Amino acid sequence: MPLIDLDRMSEAVAERRSGAVARKIGAGLIALAFAALLGTAGPMLWLAAFMAGQLLERRAFPAGVRVTKRSAPWFLFLVALNSALFGLIALPAPFMDGAWGAAGGAWLLASGTCYTVLSNRRSRVVYLASALPFVALMGVLLLEAHYVGADSGSLMAMFAAGLMMIAAADLLWREADKAHAKERAASLESERRRREAEDAVAAKSAFVAAVSHELRTPISAILAGAGELSRTLDGKDALRADLIIEAGGMMRTLLNDLLDQAKLDAGRMSVESLPYDLRRLLAQQMLFWRAEARRKGLRLRLSGARVCPRWVQGDPTRLRQILNNLLSNALKFTERGSVTLTITADAGQALTLSVKDTGPGLDASALETLFAPFQQARPDVARTHGGTGLGLAISRDLARLMGGDLTAASDPEGGARFTLSVDLPAAAPPGPVQEAPAGGDLPPLHVLVVDDHDINRRAVAVMLQDLDIRLTEASSGFEALGLLEAQPFDLVLMDCHMPGMDGLSVTRELRRRSGPNQHTPVIAVTGAGEPAHIAACHEAGMSDHVLKPIEAAKLIGAMGRALSPVESELLQEPAAATRA
Repeated sequence: MPLIDLDRMSEAVAERRSGAVARKIGAGLIALAFAALLGTAGPMLWLAAFMAGQLLERRAFPAGVRVTKRSAPWFLFLVALNSALFGLIALPAPFMDGAWGAAGGAWLLASGTCYTVLSNRRSRVVYLASALPFVALMGVLLLEAHYVGADSGSLMAMFAAGLMMIAAADLLWREADKAHAKERAASLESERRRREAEDAVAAKSAFVAAVSHELRTPISAILAGAGELSRTLDGKDALRADLIIEAGGMMRTLLNDLLDQAKLDAGRMSVESLPYDLRRLLAQQMLFWRAEARRKGLRLRLSGARVCPRWVQGDPTRLRQILNNLLSNALKFTERGSVTLTITADAGQALTLSVKDTGPGLDASALETLFAPFQQARPDVARTHGGTGLGLAISRDLARLMGGDLTAASDPEGGARFTLSVDLPAAAPPGPVQEAPAGGDLPPLHVLVVDDHDINRRAVAVMLQDLDIRLTEASSGFEALGLLEAQPFDLVLMDCHMPGMDGLSVTRELRRRSGPNQHTPVIAVTGAGEPAHIAACHEAGMSDHVLKPIEAAKLIGAMGRALSPVESELLQEPAAATRA
């Protein structure tokens, strides 16, 4: 290890600042003790000089400053100066009480030397700069003891004690340095492993995001094609098409769960805060799962609806996701009896939603791993009921992101009980919302579909084939920009992730140029649904977004909103700002 290590000297600056208060208190006590023997003038003058040295060091090297090659000698000088100032108080001792005074001064210098070990562990050169003045003053003290008549035996004893003190201090510093080196190595290793873990999580998240984007393309085509077949066929062929739709929906759910888990692991999941009708949301959830309950011969009940607040502030999408997971699990594992959703609310904002079933319940071992990702309550669950074990883990993480929690317990009366606790402040109802035109109300349109995957463009064509819509396709951002400059369109469906020039860049360039489509509505068709990406779409000049895998109803609804007068006015604002 080099003697002059600027990094360790910089650490020593912080270390010395942390011990400055103790040094000042110690100096004040010593000054009071010597004032009783020498009077107040000398000790107070010494204390003032020592405090000035401390202030000078503090001003020259404030908190957070790094020692450089130019400032290193100045820092070492100040360290040595402050040690010398501290030790000067010991020099009058032999003249006060002869050999006994010299012994007392030696003890004072020895304590100062030992203190340097504690206050300068980060850098050996700083430790030497702090300790050498005490060694030099020890030599001066021996000469003074000889001058006042101490016998040779006392001088030899003081000399031997001084050597032992110096050797002990050096040994203590070396051991402290070894301990610090081990601590530093452990800290660096911990930091390395933390970075590796973060990189691994980021890589996994990026991989899942990339795979999900690629999988959404064929899933969109499967659902679009199967949906069209289901509408046009009948009998057994329609049942086969419905089976494809159901399987595609399962694939989409699995894909969304994997992507949510990756976002949660990477810390990139967020929740919204907006007013919504809680009673309507709960009623919709009960209606949605009523058919499944009837199919299994179960009773699906809602309790406490009268105490449920109506308009609340929060994230309705994430609350619906949690309830879907809880109700789905309860119905899945219950063969007979009932599933009950109970609502309780206090006078403030706290709301508790409890889902209780009459299934087999949960034992202690199941409760321990219930909320761990990819874990099932029992080994045979995945084989019997399917699933990946992600739903409950995601639900609890979402509950905590919303400021609440999700817990599970076996009910004493049998079955399992899952309890969601969350704060949902009361909210004022929003103003009237303009309804988007339904699919059949869309006027004749000329739409540009931009996507680098042919299968996605074909899926959109299938979804819109029953409407009076003429489609033009572009397979890249550059091709799309050329078409948009050459002819007018009523609407653009824009994929966001394309090689070369992505959809956001195309939209920014479209809004910047004064062409025939500068104000044409652009709908983002994307596999990324996180708020940051949606915000980026709006900032680029897009009016709406549709998440892949594409659902025909949502696509047509977004097209209707984009063509409404309100949307048209809002869409022109970014372009106007660009011209300004």
